[in-house]
Amino acid sequence: QVQLVEPGGGLVQSGGLLRLSCAAPERIFDAYAMGWFRQAPGKGRELVASISRDGVPPEYHDSVKGRFTIARHSGESAVYLQMNSLTPENAAVYYCATDRQSGVRISAVASWGQGTQITVSS
Repeated sequence: QVQLVEPGGGLVQSGGLLRLSCAAPERIFDAYAMGWFRQAPGKGRELVASISRDGVPPEYHDSVKGRFTIARHSGESAVYLQMNSLTPENAAVYYCATDRQSGVRISAVASWGQGTQITVSS
């Protein structure tokens, strides 16, 4: 199990924005795809966005396309999720994750971050 560190999260008004960050060990960051999942109360965990290690276009859940952007920062071995135009439906615990073997997309999670709560007030 690799430790992924996720500071950030919090409370934001509907229509507002937040940026999540996730730091990974450099050897993991350089080798595997990374992504963000979320889990709302009473629901399963779902993939929000994923990004390859080297330039393949990111993938997004349909509900966040055009509002959320995932990006990698090689110098910091970190992945960011910029979330704009947030709505109460986006409220959930958000988890950073790395893939087990793929450098292209998330298909089998190897490691999870501790999760960060996002609350969106209406």
